Amino acid sequence: MQQLLEDIKSGQFKQAYLLYGEEAYLRLQYRDRLKKALSDPADSMNFHRFEGKNTDPAKLIDLAETMPFFAPRRVILVEDSGFFQKGAEQLADYLKNPAPTAVFLFVETQVDKRSRMFKAVRETGRAVEFATQTEETLKKWILGQIRREGKKISEETLNRFLTMTGTDMEQISSELEKLFCYTLNRDVITREDVDAVCVRQISSRIFEMVESMALRRQQQTLKLYYDLLSLKEPPMRILYLIGRQFNLLLQVKALKKTGSDDRTIAEKTGLRGFLVKKYASQASRFSRRELQEALAACAEADESVKTGRMGDRMCVELLLIRYSAEKTKGRSQTWET
Repeated sequence: MQQLLEDIKSGQFKQAYLLYGEEAYLRLQYRDRLKKALSDPADSMNFHRFEGKNTDPAKLIDLAETMPFFAPRRVILVEDSGFFQKGAEQLADYLKNPAPTAVFLFVETQVDKRSRMFKAVRETGRAVEFATQTEETLKKWILGQIRREGKKISEETLNRFLTMTGTDMEQISSELEKLFCYTLNRDVITREDVDAVCVRQISSRIFEMVESMALRRQQQTLKLYYDLLSLKEPPMRILYLIGRQFNLLLQVKALKKTGSDDRTIAEKTGLRGFLVKKYASQASRFSRRELQEALAACAEADESVKTGRMGDRMCVELLLIRYSAEKTKGRSQTWET
């Protein structure tokens, strides 16, 4: 990203750029910065945009060979083409020695680094990956946005905010805008503000659902389920995420038992560091056997739906009822550890 900024600042551009990776917010921001620096996107004579897997490589080459009209370069933007996973060998060969007035800007979510196109762009220009940002980077970015608005937020509230929004930067940016408007006349963002205006991502709702199951709060568990259904979440996706949650809890529990610290648990499970303590706390409400049984029950429910023995909505509902039912008398309210 620093190299891209240096190219923009100096005005010394490569002839091919590839912006790729899962972090759409950054990927598209840098796409727009390059577009603006390379040419006026409104200049239809010298700026061309193509999108989709039906893009014809031969047409791109023909355009590149055409001299720009009263401009220093011809800019060709290609998005979501699939060129970097297979095919486009002719274009890959062309990129080794393109017309000196042509600049290609490729924007893709996924690429195969072994592909000829990837190697060609890397040799001719710049291939820049926009991966999901680390927890530390996200927090610095969020705090920078908050400071620019003249506001403050505590570490606890920041963690709460990230738990609810997830790590997608576009989603975070949208939720921050809502928070800034909601706290327009105040300089401190509180947990109550976050709870009042931020939309909880489905992963946060699933966590809360499993917590309700652990605490045997059946009514709350079913309410969360019906809320997800009202938001048009498919029952089978909800079932998959419940199973994923139990699997993560099983992993966290096993790692905790071996004495692993939070950083190690985060690395091995893929959880964000600020979530590890929450997951460890939830995992402590279940025994290892209970988590394994819950995982098996999710697999059985999935099979029941796929074989037509039961409808998806009812199947998930029965599983939730089963695991959120009150315990027999004399046992603790939370499951044994």
